[in-house]
Amino acid sequence: MNRFHHICEICGLDEILTPDEAFEAGWNYPPRMGHFGIISDRLCPKCHSLETIWWLLMMENRTADVLTERQRAAVDLMMAEPESLMLTPEEAARHD
Repeated sequence: MNRFHHICEICGLDEILTPDEAFEAGWNYPPRMGHFGIISDRLCPKCHSLETIWWLLMMENRTADVLTERQRAAVDLMMAEPESLMLTPEEAARHD
């Protein structure tokens, strides 16, 4: 199964895992949790969904203009998924 970057939108942790490995480790990440290409939680096992972009926009009724630069970058990654999470050929070779 293919590995790709799993990047926590809260703490920035970046792990290279298969979807099954990520799910088993407790990541909240597509495709096992949610869908690619939409704003939803992208969390490592240590962070909480109350701090996510989704929570801010949907539950606190905030607008995108309040997002930080880091949050905007996370949204850009989400909108470009799964391509934005793919490994470079060099990374893929190291993780085969």
